[in-house]
Amino acid sequence: MAVWALGINHTTAPLDMRGRFAFALDQIEPTLHKLRGSLHRHPEAAIISTCNRTEVYGAGEQADLDGAIDWLAQTGGVSTDVLRKHAYTLHDGHAARHAFRVASGLDSMVLGEAQILGQMKDAVRAAEDAGALGQTLNQLFQRSFAVAKEVRTSTEIGTQSISMAAAAVRLAGNLFEDLQQINVLFVGAGEMIELAATHFAAKSPKAIAIANRTLERGEKLATRFGAEVIHLGDIPSRLHEFDAVISCTASTLPIIGLGAVERALKARKHRPMFMVDLAVPRDIEPEVKALEDIYLYTVDDLSHVVQTAQANRQAAVAQAEAIIDAGVLSFMHWMDQRGPGGTVSLIRQLNAQADEWRAAELTRAQKALARGDDVGKVMEALSRGLTHKMLHGAMAELNSADTAHREHTAQTIQRLFLRSSSEAGSNKSDR
Repeated sequence: MAVWALGINHTTAPLDMRGRFAFALDQIEPTLHKLRGSLHRHPEAAIISTCNRTEVYGAGEQADLDGAIDWLAQTGGVSTDVLRKHAYTLHDGHAARHAFRVASGLDSMVLGEAQILGQMKDAVRAAEDAGALGQTLNQLFQRSFAVAKEVRTSTEIGTQSISMAAAAVRLAGNLFEDLQQINVLFVGAGEMIELAATHFAAKSPKAIAIANRTLERGEKLATRFGAEVIHLGDIPSRLHEFDAVISCTASTLPIIGLGAVERALKARKHRPMFMVDLAVPRDIEPEVKALEDIYLYTVDDLSHVVQTAQANRQAAVAQAEAIIDAGVLSFMHWMDQRGPGGTVSLIRQLNAQADEWRAAELTRAQKALARGDDVGKVMEALSRGLTHKMLHGAMAELNSADTAHREHTAQTIQRLFLRSSSEAGSNKSDR
């Protein structure tokens, strides 16, 4: 069994490239069906897609990475060669280590951030719902969650991390003298917007509004923060009312265009606007950034803000890596046991062989009883038949002409078949 991973993230691919390969959570199940259908022997598979990464994990008899790269490139509308320049591929222990580091927040823009763990769990549930998650990937992810929990409880890896939402508030504070005097618009109602709204609400802004495609979900979030709910279609006509706009939706096309922002600036008489686009693909057209009086930040821009206090966390990182190393060794041991020459495989073969012998002798005994043979003799023949089959291989090895091999076999047979007798003798002498 092979385990593999293919992905792009914030360190290997720019924002617009990542946007081509972003999958909303409700797209994961049908996307997994297409992926598995395009690969040889339909391997186990899972897809993790966040603002910072898109990763495909697979498990099967062989790693079909070339097929996965071809499929992903076609899905994102780029050539295979272009994707290869930005992608990374990992096998077995390296793939496991990467999954454990991602779950633990060691591979994130924000070192130690906890949001990725929830996103991974959502991705695993989606893979389960799609019927794409087998025993191997399930073990990989459950162990990654356990490792992440140990990292968070045993180290201080996340104590000094700054979330994207907190970074947005910090940047807004640099632009506006008093955050209590600004109006804030949040576009979307997902986990990232909820987190951002929580951080901004703590600063008690003058007014908060929530715009979301589904009004019911928007109203639920608005109730929590005492906010107004507006329709997505009303954003262009009301954009000028807001000093800060934070957007993060699953839309595949920009929601806020250049023209709408230009009109808003004119209505505001060019009072500055603070905008944060946390979505991948973008919610705000990139040309907006070039406008005067607009301060637009993307997830990549925020990464420079959040990478602080790294030196203070190096000891925690070293502790976390040690925990991950132990987790990788444990997972690979589990994999080895289930391989063709592994312990679990051997146990299955032994059980199958024993069942075959038992069935053959039982059939022979039943036929003898049906003929009217003596029950005692039939039972004797049954026990002798089973004993002969069980010992035949050992006897043949003992009769081997190779002396060294025969001596090694004798020791093994004594350990396996005569152990109970020696233990019994030992127990008698103890008394």
